[in-house]
Amino acid sequence: MNKPMKKIIIVGGVAGGASAAARLRRLDETAEIILFERGEYISFANCGLPYYIGGEIKSKAALTLQTPDSFHARFRVDVRIHHEVTAIDRQAKSVLVTHLQTGEHFSETYDTLLLSPGAGPIVPNIPGMNSPQVFTLRNIPDTYKITEFIARTRPQNAVVVGGGYIGVEMAENLTRAGLAVTTVELADQVIAPLDYDMACDVHNHMRSKGVTLILNNGVQSIQETGVNAKAVTGAGAPRLKVTLTHGELFTDMLIMAVGVKPESALARSAGLEVNPRGGILVNTRMQTSDDAIYAVGDAVEVTDFVTKQPAMIPLAGPANKQGRIAADNICGIPSQYEGTQGSAILKVFDMTIATTGINEKTAKRLGLNYDKSFTYSASHAGYYPGAVSMSVKTLFDKTTGALLGAQITGFEGADKRCDIFATAIRAGMTAHDLTKLELCYAPPYSSAKDPVNMAGFVMENLLTHKVKNFHWHDVESLPRDGSVILLDTRTQGEYAQGHIEGFINIPLDELRDHLSDPNAAALDKNKKVYVTCQVGLRGYIAARILTQNGFDAYNLSGGYRLYHSIYGQETPPDPIGTKPSRG
Repeated sequence: MNKPMKKIIIVGGVAGGASAAARLRRLDETAEIILFERGEYISFANCGLPYYIGGEIKSKAALTLQTPDSFHARFRVDVRIHHEVTAIDRQAKSVLVTHLQTGEHFSETYDTLLLSPGAGPIVPNIPGMNSPQVFTLRNIPDTYKITEFIARTRPQNAVVVGGGYIGVEMAENLTRAGLAVTTVELADQVIAPLDYDMACDVHNHMRSKGVTLILNNGVQSIQETGVNAKAVTGAGAPRLKVTLTHGELFTDMLIMAVGVKPESALARSAGLEVNPRGGILVNTRMQTSDDAIYAVGDAVEVTDFVTKQPAMIPLAGPANKQGRIAADNICGIPSQYEGTQGSAILKVFDMTIATTGINEKTAKRLGLNYDKSFTYSASHAGYYPGAVSMSVKTLFDKTTGALLGAQITGFEGADKRCDIFATAIRAGMTAHDLTKLELCYAPPYSSAKDPVNMAGFVMENLLTHKVKNFHWHDVESLPRDGSVILLDTRTQGEYAQGHIEGFINIPLDELRDHLSDPNAAALDKNKKVYVTCQVGLRGYIAARILTQNGFDAYNLSGGYRLYHSIYGQETPPDPIGTKPSRG
């Protein structure tokens, strides 16, 4: 006896919906699958859109991963673009659909419904948002509008409002397109998943590439002020006056990139359960509060893999996996989504920013018993040409040593190290486990002690009390009245180039001589010693020397390099081996 044919309707394509449709067909050749998409494109490289604007991706065709015809040819999915699902009748198990080009309305029944509406850009309710010189970026038509505007009016400058992933990518690619770019961000940093101390590296790098950063400021209004005399083709474009909370700017175009919100109106109107932010509630099988309706992608609430708390994490990787898991369950294959850990990576000009797990802001908010470490490691062996440093921040549980999160800013090799951290978190590994990882080594690719191993060593030293740390945010509160010893163990030349106020200089290699010198009154065993070096390694060695000689010593995690990246104007990356050894 043949099994009855299933009828599955999917609302929305791209990462979640398209991956679910393909998986459904691979599992069930007989199912009737209909995919409704209100736009023109069902599967496109939305993460690649900024790079088309900047000219890195040159072909329009490269942005389209599947067309309705190619998707039907391979998977026999009935793809209907320009069709918007406007209502769900859960009792009748049907959807109301509008053909956006003809205005036709019709209903379509389903056995199973899968929602993949995604998230749309947040558009603030401020005066002037409807100006044709103001843009958002969500899809291919948005991309074409921006590129056509640039080609037609030849703007000289642009303002990007928002310092998230899209905002930073747009700042880079508008710069690449020849515009002078200013980024305005309401918070005190760009890239919210980073902590402020790591974001400072990004700030410094963006400024070094010509981007003007305005932080702790927001847009109040946008006003067209007249024809831009600098426009060199066409009729020109009205120049915009952007009024900020503090100050004002004049620009030829503005990109609004302040974040996204779940497109969950359809789910809400159908009575499906949503969270206060509009995220559709689903179980681990990706089922909504209606067993016949599944939901995936940016519109759903997920569980944070590390904290087990509800979260909204709009990323393409999780959306693809959720689509596959939903398809499995629709076809009777038990499959569970075990949470999102927020693994993400971003290119900022030639710098790489990668994160996984939770950041310190989240750890503090949840009251976790955590500690942190900062390490700076070469991308590959220092004696092999071209090595550059990467900055690594790790968070770990102070009791168990479990890895909670990692953040990396750097260049070559930052991506693969963050992938290792991501795998370690998913596997429940601890700092101790990281020290034992046997990772691939050859001079062009790594060091015998990989940056991941080094991070593990530092965390293990803290967990086993071989060293005690203090941090950049503790420095200003340290007394300068002589009641403690503030010690900089770098060379005299490094110290002369810049140092933290109040720190005396005793180079590491001279430290033991000072311990045996009866005239070295500065090193008093009755006083705590706060040690710094360039990146923390020499400070650690000094702290070990001091501790074993009866001193109560603390090492500045991340050293002067981290301190200066936060409080200084700019800290460019130093090629390994081209400057004096820093530790």
